[in-house]
Amino acid sequence: MSEVKKPPSPGESGRWTRIVTARPRLSLLLALVVTALAVLAGGGVADRMGSGGWEDPDARSTYAAKVLECEFPGSQPNLLLLVDAATGAAAGAGPGAAGVDDPAVAAEAERLTAQLASEQGVAGVGSYWRTHLPALRSEDGRQALIAARVLGDEKTRAAVLERIAPRYRGEHGPVRVSLGGPVAVQREVTTTIQEDLLRAEVIALPVTLVLLVIVFGSAVAALLPLGVGIVAILGTNAVLRGLTEFTDVSVFAQNLTTALGLGLAIDYALFIVRRFREELAAGRDPVAAVGATLRTAGRTVLFSALTVAVSLSAMLFFPMYFLRSFAYSGVAVVLLAAGAALILLPAALVLLGERVNSLDLRRLWRRRRAGAAAGAPGADAEAGREAGRGWARATALVMRRAPVFAIATTAGLLLLGLPFLGVKFGTVDDRQLPKTASSHLVQQQIRDGFPGSPGAGLTVLAEGAAGPADLASYRDRLAALPGVRVAGPVSSEARPGYAYFSVATEGEAVGQQAQDLVGEVRRVQAPFDTAVTGQAAVLVDAQKAIAQKLPAALALVVLATLLLVFLLTGSVLIPVQAVLLNALSLTAMFGAVVWVFQEGNLSGLLSFTSTGDIETTLPVLMFCIAFGLSMDYGVFLISRIKEEYERTGDHEGAVRTGLVRTGGLITAAAVILAVVMVAIGSSRVTNTKMLGLGIALAVLMDALVVRSLLVPAVMKLTGKATWWAPGPLRRLHERFGLSEGESEPGALPQVPGEAPEPDRIPAGSR
Repeated sequence: MSEVKKPPSPGESGRWTRIVTARPRLSLLLALVVTALAVLAGGGVADRMGSGGWEDPDARSTYAAKVLECEFPGSQPNLLLLVDAATGAAAGAGPGAAGVDDPAVAAEAERLTAQLASEQGVAGVGSYWRTHLPALRSEDGRQALIAARVLGDEKTRAAVLERIAPRYRGEHGPVRVSLGGPVAVQREVTTTIQEDLLRAEVIALPVTLVLLVIVFGSAVAALLPLGVGIVAILGTNAVLRGLTEFTDVSVFAQNLTTALGLGLAIDYALFIVRRFREELAAGRDPVAAVGATLRTAGRTVLFSALTVAVSLSAMLFFPMYFLRSFAYSGVAVVLLAAGAALILLPAALVLLGERVNSLDLRRLWRRRRAGAAAGAPGADAEAGREAGRGWARATALVMRRAPVFAIATTAGLLLLGLPFLGVKFGTVDDRQLPKTASSHLVQQQIRDGFPGSPGAGLTVLAEGAAGPADLASYRDRLAALPGVRVAGPVSSEARPGYAYFSVATEGEAVGQQAQDLVGEVRRVQAPFDTAVTGQAAVLVDAQKAIAQKLPAALALVVLATLLLVFLLTGSVLIPVQAVLLNALSLTAMFGAVVWVFQEGNLSGLLSFTSTGDIETTLPVLMFCIAFGLSMDYGVFLISRIKEEYERTGDHEGAVRTGLVRTGGLITAAAVILAVVMVAIGSSRVTNTKMLGLGIALAVLMDALVVRSLLVPAVMKLTGKATWWAPGPLRRLHERFGLSEGESEPGALPQVPGEAPEPDRIPAGSR
């Protein structure tokens, strides 16, 4: 069993306190200057971000797409002009009438086609009126397509679209033109996310402030976490702006910046401010209170930030820049939030001192509700003690019936995760957008009214073909595959030996049939090099890349978590418990993702279009974020339990006291973070909605179920063996581990949510 350790000496952490609090005014001034510079540096970051990044850049499908864009831009159209002839001169065309074949319509369509072909940055322009391909004409004859390839990377394509779109969208004589295709969809996704993020911030900030006032009572104390969050968000935007100079960054990462910037900053500031107020109530002066706070809550925040950052950094293992972008923004915002909470916040607390308790708005509300008596001395203390007694009673019940709670809770969480067994993976398309989005409307009309889907299917790049005979022989082998239609070869005039084939099949562009076809086409023997691309091929390659990198990413998360929690606790069992219980807390999130977003339940209430699958990278992203946040709350709880165990040596008493002292605070932090995530989840883009609502559910399940029920039940069952470690590891922890403790042995700080006894409050703070 681990021994009860004496707390660290005052000098052990005094250096940190002196560094942080030596010149608090100067520290805050420097923070304001740095924040102002971050505002300038991070300005316009969203305009430099992309909305793609789901493909593996090293895959053969990506290579083929790049070569085809250079050699055969018309083979991979990413911009579609839907020409509607059911207006103007052709408005009277009924079923079977000329429609798009009306001379006036054809002349205007040809003019638009020629104009688009002359645009800089656009190549491979074709249309129904030039090719007369049936796939480019709607089945009712009222609509037809002009297809083109906008060249360049995402930023270049977005700029080209912004420049040319106003010249084509809208009425043109006898026709009306709407824009669709991947370029239009990606641009609309980017714009929608920017608008939704602004709305989410407008919703989250005031609601969060109200909740913080409820938690702290003091308006002054409530403003401090928000300040830390704003510093973290602005700093991360500056970091992302710098990264866009060197690499691609997804616009989706800004949602994580806002969510974690507010959520984690509030978590960290909650624990630090609450502990500081306890130390003041115990009679310490502000500088000494900050020192004790940094030795206890400060170290917990540091460990929490490291565990969350490690979990998020695991996404760097994956080649897709969509996932890597979340690692960039996540690690940056976590470290900045922790830095602000551990450096700037203590300086502010030293300056505020007892004034951190000023403007108690809860007392005003109580007076209005119950008269002046409610605001009498002792009313706050009694309310706090009642809350503490509630947590004590609940914890005692759980520990008395530990086997029942452990089994029932575990079974319930596993049951909620069962729908995830039926998960189907897919790729992102226009249905991410709301039904009223213009590019979504265009793509839906193409799906519903056109034979086939222009731009879907597979494209096979042939390199090094010796001649027409080799190409014809390969075409015959492709055509022998069941249920396919093969077009081509189309040979390059500029580079002999290069050609491509188009392979079409029935069903969804990324359905299982299309995914199976990718493997079948790749297995066809050819006397030259081939590379297969298309939506289904990109999806297959992305799934393969994730499957290859996932074991390493999981190993990093698990091993780093085991190491960090061991350094914090010195126990062998607690790190294993932390990993298993954290993973268990995610089951409800994954089950809900499939039940709601894949199967379409609640789609009407939540206003999204179900595609019948889940984007391949999202489960990885949600795991890394939710696991990290779960560890955040786990570290807060375990550290307080450990502190009590080291002080008293009573295992069960330490578990009870740890929950009483942190249960309300963890719940409050989880509710505030869930509010922020729900605000993010109000987005009109389905993936962002899924991310926000899914993480909100995971956070609440972790705080309300795992931390409140499962952790005390399991720790009751493991008893004092919870703290065991073999001799070598115990000596390793004594040398390298960090322990929490009070600056004075035996000092017992105030329980969060419970006002101190009157005789413990110094006269100046009453």
